[in-house]
Amino acid sequence: MSTSDRPEASRRIAADFPYRSELLANLSALILLWDSPAVQGQILAKTGGAVDQQSHAALRHLLAWGPMRPTAMSEVLGTGASHVSKIVGRLEEAGLVVRSTDPTDRRATLIALTEEGETAARGVYELGDRMINEVLEQWSREDVELYTSLTRRFVSDAISAADAMLERGLRPLEA
Repeated sequence: MSTSDRPEASRRIAADFPYRSELLANLSALILLWDSPAVQGQILAKTGGAVDQQSHAALRHLLAWGPMRPTAMSEVLGTGASHVSKIVGRLEEAGLVVRSTDPTDRRATLIALTEEGETAARGVYELGDRMINEVLEQWSREDVELYTSLTRRFVSDAISAADAMLERGLRPLEA
């Protein structure tokens, strides 16, 4: 695929982001690339995926966190209720999810995976595993282990820092 044929998001590099932190610039470039609907859609199409990128995301979240209300799904997918309704409708029509009454609040609806949906969701994770294996296929086992360890630490610290920022806001910029 030539550079001109690639989705715009795949041409982004860390230098495109004017952060002072090279780490943040690199993370931004990675997130933009891997989370891009254009890139995800092309990969899914070439892989033979039967559902679209947003449906894949919904399946991934349902397998990770279990049944959820449409409002919770709207939050994790970063979209509105009407769009979630369309996604759930497509997944329901494909036999991958089912709607039921929330036993804790009979007025609310829960969306849950069917057995076929759980199999499809596991396929989403399998696709992610295949993608990361391709990225790391030239890396040594030691480098993968080191990077994994540092990433685990980074994520843990980022979660702790996010919790603190949600409580107090951001600290002032250092001069």
